[in-house]
Amino acid sequence: MKLLKSSLLGTAAAFASVAGAHAADLPVKKAVPIEYVRVCSAYGAGFFYIPGTDTCIRLSGRARLDIGYQPTDSRSGSGNGDTTGYIGLARINVDARTQTAYGTLRAFTRIQFASRTGATGGLRSGTQERIGSAFGATGQDQVGRDQQFVNTDKAFIQFAGLTAGRASSFFDFYAHDFEFAGATLNSDVQSTNLLAYSAKFGEGFSATVSLEDPTFRRNTVYSQTFGAAGVTGAPSPVLIGVGATNTFSNYDVSQRNRMPDFVGVLRYDAAWGSAQISAAVKEINVQNPVGSTFGIASVPGLGGAAVTGAPASEYGWAVQGGVKINTPFIAPGDTLYLQGAYGEGATLYTGYSSYNGSYTSIASTINGAAFDPFMSDATLNPLTGKIETSTSFTVVGSFLHYWSPEWRSAVFGSYGELSFARGARAANAAAFQTTGATGQFTGVPGQTSFDVSPVLRDTYQIVAGASLIWSPVKDLDIGVEGFYTKVGVQNGRVVDRTQSSGTVNAANIASGAVRTVTADDTYQVRMRVQRDF
Repeated sequence: MKLLKSSLLGTAAAFASVAGAHAADLPVKKAVPIEYVRVCSAYGAGFFYIPGTDTCIRLSGRARLDIGYQPTDSRSGSGNGDTTGYIGLARINVDARTQTAYGTLRAFTRIQFASRTGATGGLRSGTQERIGSAFGATGQDQVGRDQQFVNTDKAFIQFAGLTAGRASSFFDFYAHDFEFAGATLNSDVQSTNLLAYSAKFGEGFSATVSLEDPTFRRNTVYSQTFGAAGVTGAPSPVLIGVGATNTFSNYDVSQRNRMPDFVGVLRYDAAWGSAQISAAVKEINVQNPVGSTFGIASVPGLGGAAVTGAPASEYGWAVQGGVKINTPFIAPGDTLYLQGAYGEGATLYTGYSSYNGSYTSIASTINGAAFDPFMSDATLNPLTGKIETSTSFTVVGSFLHYWSPEWRSAVFGSYGELSFARGARAANAAAFQTTGATGQFTGVPGQTSFDVSPVLRDTYQIVAGASLIWSPVKDLDIGVEGFYTKVGVQNGRVVDRTQSSGTVNAANIASGAVRTVTADDTYQVRMRVQRDF
């Protein structure tokens, strides 16, 4: 028995040793190491390391609904009649940063999508449609009142003081920081393409030099002949002399990219707030006439001479100063902005524009308005062929107050004026009278119809508004904003196109058939629900 037990144990030991030897010859599969996502605390909350790299990334975004109401004075035309509008907006942000021997290397992108309906001021963007970021719908009930919006809002790289890509203009300061609709008059280009260098010196001081894409700061050069095949001036015994006939060629006033806008900024940041001085210079150019000559030989009292070829370029410029003051002694988070700007040939730098949209000679600020203001950077004088710049200035103030951590309000207001070159109206009216692409000049200087024409009139704007926002939880805003806008002519009166009929002359004005106004105004109320993440 003992012999049998010993034999069995020995056999089992032999099998075990053989099996172990074979197992040692087989490959061993190791578990794949798990790459856990690690939190990156170097750049603030929300950053994490991209697995396998030393780059930190943060993903964020926004969802928003805006509903707006603005009254209208007219229902004629595809863009008039709507009193309500809607915006559904989505935003996606990607922020990637890597620490290098030269400092932080950063790449930031922001893509926005929106669906906008209704022609109510500011809810459908003429600006975005004109640069191809918003696409209008067609159809009897949609044309001019429905937009799909896709925009590369930001895409820039920052490294060792260099900023390159699509970013906010360095010229801007307040930039509608406390507003829903961006109604006030102040510089705020959503984004532009730029190449800039910033340097810090002293305690809190920095300076920036930026070369910026002129496309997004270029307002129009107004020309009465633009779009016409050719215009022949009719004889006028008052201005030209009996029997005098003057021929004008169509002139291409669309501008070309020949040099960037040059922007310089000096900024100071401290615990109490910040201050900034900005300056910009831009080229204003037009193209050749579609014909051999432009201008006329002579007009008594106005001058003029035959012109061939393209006029020499002019240069617009603007300066802006602003201050941001933190006022925690009133309540934590309270902030005051004050800003002013002045420019020649640079309306989009001073911010004298319309919240409905820019890049057009006539920018309607009021839906179905009595008249629309002209907002060109310059005019092309039909008698001399010279580019003549307009002058504009704006001032704006805005104050944000926290009633409690969950409730805050903002109040804001602005005032601005725009003036065209001396004699610009008279030169265009004398040359073209009732003709031209706009068809808005009637008569010649000295006639009643000319006196009440809105074309190239010097104007002013007043904006005042306030908002109230409730944030029941972090990153959720539910608020309402209301503002008042008034647009008027600096001198004289203009025809009220919503209340007039018949020929524009002294008799019809006296009878009331043709009515005139000095200003028009409106208001808008907008509700917003917004979640940031």
